[in-house]
Amino acid sequence: MRDESLVSVVTPLYNSAKFVAQTVESVVAQTYENWEMIIADDCSTDDSPEIVRSFANADSRIKLIRLEKNSGPAVCRNVCIQRAEGRYIAFLDSDDLWLPDKLEMQVGFMQELGCVLSYSAYRKIDEDGNIISATIEVPDRADYHSLLLTNVIANLTSMYDAKALGKIYLPFVGHEDYALWLKILKAGHEARGIKKCLALYRLRKGSVSDHKLRAARYQWAVYRKIEKLPLPPDAQDSSAICASLAP
Repeated sequence: MRDESLVSVVTPLYNSAKFVAQTVESVVAQTYENWEMIIADDCSTDDSPEIVRSFANADSRIKLIRLEKNSGPAVCRNVCIQRAEGRYIAFLDSDDLWLPDKLEMQVGFMQELGCVLSYSAYRKIDEDGNIISATIEVPDRADYHSLLLTNVIANLTSMYDAKALGKIYLPFVGHEDYALWLKILKAGHEARGIKKCLALYRLRKGSVSDHKLRAARYQWAVYRKIEKLPLPPDAQDSSAICASLAP
């Protein structure tokens, strides 16, 4: 029987030894304590799994899964979702951070509004943890058509209600999280935004969002392969797409 207030935190892991301890610690520090953190290791070649295992040995809410072959973040997230026992599914990559009241505020927000998908404002940090941006503000709400124009749902701030929606898995295409939000909203649902900054997105050299043209190609793939659109709405070139990207 699903715990009606449990949050399942979904975390893919690959060679993140420098950052993953801080990521896990940001979950352990949550004021909301009814969570499980499921971390799927994608055949890391550094000490990442050992670092996570040390946390798991100390806290039974933290669970490590080892994949048999390197399969990419979408597979890792789907494996975690499959194992999840919570009503709420939240996403946190192995180098990003949550602020302490993230889960408490977001669960309460979703319960009060009865919404099935939510997100929040966030800020960016560099590899050393220094804040390098003002708060990335978000709109109060997003539907399918508005999200096609620009992705306002940053993965590390997202949470969906698996009781209301069932478990929804990521498709295998670049920008899998964006495709997931579109899938949820295309069914007629609306996402709701929290104005407060609840998370810190780490900008790493070599990340997809650090390479705007590559990220643009991934967004084109979502439009064409998943949404079956001939052209991105209101975008005639890659620079217009890049301007709309969010991590």
